[in-house]
Amino acid sequence: MRTRTEENPDYCAIESAMEVLGGRWKLAILKQLTPGTLRFGELGRALPAITPRMLTRQLRELETDGLVTRTVYREVPPRVEYTLTDAAHRLDAIMSQLDTWGRWYRDTVRPGDAERVT
Repeated sequence: MRTRTEENPDYCAIESAMEVLGGRWKLAILKQLTPGTLRFGELGRALPAITPRMLTRQLRELETDGLVTRTVYREVPPRVEYTLTDAAHRLDAIMSQLDTWGRWYRDTVRPGDAERVT
């Protein structure tokens, strides 16, 4: 069970961020939604390593935490779209920086090879 973010101490607000953003897929999902609205299938194709069940779970948590809006259209077949909220868009610069750092790390640092870090 997750800790409620308002219960985290003031001296460590990063714990609140990690409660909401932690996990393997959440930032990847948010990054895919940054350019605009996507349907469930489009998200699944953009992140082929995630299972549909995990994608559903992560999207529900992001929706509960106020970072994603889910819109269901009453059509046959049903159409469901996901878009970022204003709160999620406040992460745009941070996600860009993490993406840049992740590329640098992947290309420069090898686990157990601290000498490569410059």
